[in-house]
Parts: sequence; C-alpha cells; structure tokens
Amino acid sequence: MKSLALKHDIELVHNNGDIVVTDEIPVTHDFADQLYLRQMKMKAGQMVLGAKHKHKHIWFLLSGKVSIKNKDKINIYTGPCYKISEAGAQRVIYAHEDSVFVNIHKNPDNITDIKKLETLIAYINRKET
Repeated sequence: MKSLALKHDIELVHNNGDIVVTDEIPVTHDFADQLYLRQMKMKAGQMVLGAKHKHKHIWFLLSGKVSIKNKDKINIYTGPCYKISEAGAQRVIYAHEDSVFVNIHKNPDNITDIKKLETLIAYINRKET
C-alpha cells in the first residue's frame, strides 16, 4: 500500500491504482446495451482514489456533496450533477455528505465479467492468481 499526503493534512491510502472493492464503500454494477454502469455509495468522511481510466466517459453525482481532486485542482460538487471525464484522468473523491457516485462506460461487446471490464476501462495493476 502507498500513502499519499494531500492538502489539509488528509492522508489517503491506496493500492497502487488497482480498483478497490470494499464492503465499506459498496459498488454495484448494471448493464444496458453496450453500456456499463458502476455505482459507488460513499458515507460522509470517506475518501477514494479512483482508477486511471483509459477512455473518456461520463460520471454522475446523483446525491450528496463531494470534493474531487483531479491533477492539481479541487472542485466541490453537489448532486445531482454530471461531468465528462477525460481519458487518463484519475480522481481523489472526498464525500462531505453521504453520496451516490456513478460512472458510465462504453461496453461495445456487452461484457458482464467485472474483472475483464475493469481491465478494459482502467489501467489496473492487479496481479492475477
């Protein structure tokens, strides 16, 4: 695990870019024709380092309030809202309130295997066993 010091004395521990799956921040998956939807529910005070995405995609904040650090800029968003995320973007998300965050990715082959999808949409350092 790697530890990053952020402004305001907040420390974020992450696992070198792998997509984090934890019961503390539930993630659900949904599919439509050629689309993959990934929903994350954060409690107030939680912080995550998102994966570095390979493709431009859309994210939605359905409810809540979050600060998002992308490169050297921090923006505060209150749901409902949406933004377009550029390829290569990697975000640090801090939930000020309980929040529901959704990413929508293209899925032209209608893949439903989550591990396979993650390797197609994000740069993953996962070591397969």
